[in-house]
Amino acid sequence: MLMAYPIRNQEGLYFITCTVVEWADVFTRPIYKDIIVESLRYCQQSKGLELFAYCLMSNHLHLIARAADDHKLSNIMRDFKKYTAKRIFENLHANPQESRRFWLEWLFKNAANFNQRNTNIRRFA
Repeated sequence: MLMAYPIRNQEGLYFITCTVVEWADVFTRPIYKDIIVESLRYCQQSKGLELFAYCLMSNHLHLIARAADDHKLSNIMRDFKKYTAKRIFENLHANPQESRRFWLEWLFKNAANFNQRNTNIRRFA
């Protein structure tokens, strides 16, 4: 997922959109939607995410959120995106019934080649 604009006011209320690489329709399967919802709940309960609304679409997520006192929204979002991307990729790879598995893996690995911060998805040689 990509977030193009930095969070400058860590206490501010933000409308945030996170998109899937190449706008791939990942969230058409319940297993991947559940990862997002469970992770949002965890961030609310344990990381200080104050979530006012969210809308999960087939290939992106909208949030209206802010960080609770003594928390940084940029840290929460960083951890949320890192965790969910890793879990979705693991579930995608482990699911032999996923008809789009090889295509999505290729798409994500190809995108990882252009992301210097990538540590979870093996890069192409």
